[in-house]
Amino acid sequence: MERIEAIERLRELQGQDIRPLADRYGITVFKNDKKNKGWAGHVIERHLGLALNSSRAPNFGSWELKLVSLAYKKDRTLRVKETMAITMIDPEEVKMKNFEDSHLFNKLRKALIVSRIFEDKIETRSLLYSVTEFDLNDPHTYAIIKADYDLIRNNILQGITLSGSMGQFVQPRTKGAGHGSTSRAFYARTQFINQILGLSNSI
Repeated sequence: MERIEAIERLRELQGQDIRPLADRYGITVFKNDKKNKGWAGHVIERHLGLALNSSRAPNFGSWELKLVSLAYKKDRTLRVKETMAITMIDPEEVKMKNFEDSHLFNKLRKALIVSRIFEDKIETRSLLYSVTEFDLNDPHTYAIIKADYDLIRNNILQGITLSGSMGQFVQPRTKGAGHGSTSRAFYARTQFINQILGLSNSI
């Protein structure tokens, strides 16, 4: 599917509650009182006819689909609720690849960012808020993300433990089941996502 077609299909859902679609597509939101954190993203993928995907390649071959959650601040304006996982970090691969050849670059080069509003912990409803194209073609943004990657790569090459404090737009963070996980992924910081969506960076 071309990105323009996906945009058209998803914008038909803007302002609508996507929670009922989970039931329609047979996606579990809660099981044994434990929430499936990725349910909303799975709904979007199924709505576009995509099977659930854990591949490190972009979802649709030439472009990547991502979903982020927004939450209301006290003044009822919206903020990005949390960081966005981009792709897993394979230390050996990162050592060998420059930014332009990396999975991080491939995931961000051409993307579609869908945002939904998180309203409560039991997910009674969730409105699809926006559908935003993102291309990594702005020189300033490109330079920042490349610098983040190079910093992380250099630390891996030097055997320095990665820390979530690294990176201006993209940070390395642990990802995986349970505490003590050593698996790490590249995450987009909330300020970067705010910039993409045109939201305020204030907390």
